[in-house]
Amino acid sequence: MFPFVLDYLQKGVKTVVCTDISKDGMLSGPAVSLYERLIDSSVHINQPMDLVASGGISTMDDLCVLRSIGCSGAIIGKALYEGKISMKDLSHFSLENHAE
Repeated sequence: MFPFVLDYLQKGVKTVVCTDISKDGMLSGPAVSLYERLIDSSVHINQPMDLVASGGISTMDDLCVLRSIGCSGAIIGKALYEGKISMKDLSHFSLENHAE
């Protein structure tokens, strides 16, 4: 489904940053189905990756969803800039993540 990504994974790439440019800066929610398909594709070829999601993230709930589907990170620039997510929220989220 994502031949160029799968090719890089087979060559040893471990981390992929994926930005859905249609959502970038829009604060309209992340492209969850896109990220799920990427993760599933990597598992299918037995080349797991760390996926960093980018684009559309606007709430802590978005981050929870991304973590639940297997994303290892997220880029949340506009949400921070606009005050939709605070550094305090993120510090609690990070602590919760380490407690699991």
